[in-house]
Amino acid sequence: MSRIKFPKGEQRQFLKQVIVKINSPSLKELSQRLNLNYSTLKSYYAENRLLPQQLFNDLIIISKIENPKIKILDEYWGKSKGGKKSKRK
Repeated sequence: MSRIKFPKGEQRQFLKQVIVKINSPSLKELSQRLNLNYSTLKSYYAENRLLPQQLFNDLIIISKIENPKIKILDEYWGKSKGGKKSKRK
């Protein structure tokens, strides 16, 4: 599963825009509309986790926001990063 990497602070701004555009009163309401676990959405909002590409595409479609500047990471980006890190030892 590919992930979307925003510049620092932009992922939160993107999710705020989505909430405003679809007239959702809160993050919790957005999680219910998307049928997504609230704690998962909270971690995306806090920028602790990267958005999956499928969720990003769904949010773009329902909110009709123009594509922001993003970087798409391939599905093995975490594995390759871990492999490079362990190789140094």
